[in-house]
Amino acid sequence: MGAGIVAVLAILLPLPSILTWLIVLGVLGGPVVAYFMLDESQRARLRRIRRRQIGR
Repeated sequence: MGAGIVAVLAILLPLPSILTWLIVLGVLGGPVVAYFMLDESQRARLRRIRRRQIGR
């Protein structure tokens, strides 16, 4: 019984930091993954659109 409590605490203590990293990866990693899933012509179109918006 005591070992089970220790195991649960060992899992729950680092949980907030793990959740923080998952949120960071989800927020920052999501757009990166989405960009690399685009076709090359879609990436080129996106780059053209970004250049036009920068030149406004």
